[in-house]
Amino acid sequence: MAKVIVGMTVSLDGFVNDRNGSVARLYPDLEALRKTEFLKEAIANTGAVVMGRRAYEMANGDFTGYEFQVPIFVVTHRPPEEAAKGQNANLSIRFVTEGTEASVQRAKKAAGTRDVTVVGGAATAQQIIRAGLADELEIGIIPVLFGDGLRFFENLGDRLPQLELMKLEKSPGRTDIRYRVAR
Repeated sequence: MAKVIVGMTVSLDGFVNDRNGSVARLYPDLEALRKTEFLKEAIANTGAVVMGRRAYEMANGDFTGYEFQVPIFVVTHRPPEEAAKGQNANLSIRFVTEGTEASVQRAKKAAGTRDVTVVGGAATAQQIIRAGLADELEIGIIPVLFGDGLRFFENLGDRLPQLELMKLEKSPGRTDIRYRVAR
């Protein structure tokens, strides 16, 4: 059965972007990120991806060379007019207008026995956590302070998940932590 893994990179003070909406300081070296064991493991184990519309838009409609070469399910109210670039036999992009839960269900079906990785979009990740659909959280912490911006651990509702530490890994410029969501 596919696990749903919510992954997010945050500042040390818990923000997914700064007060201007920028994520640049969270991703100073994408090549170094691609070399981390956490990302290598995620790529190897992921059978489908769920992402929010804003995360999709950050790619400017071009997924050429995207690390996850799997079906991607984008949660949105309105699909874009133009098809995304970079789609191939492995990477396809589907827009889901029926909500986050429908996106996760479709991604699980597409992933088979592999994992569903939720990348980008704090609102999408929060909805998945709030709905009790997340099996694990992978949090990358970058040693920068934003002081303001979009917080990752907000809007989670009254029933906060209990977390169990699974793995902690230090890489150059970041610390990655994986938690199991206790049921």
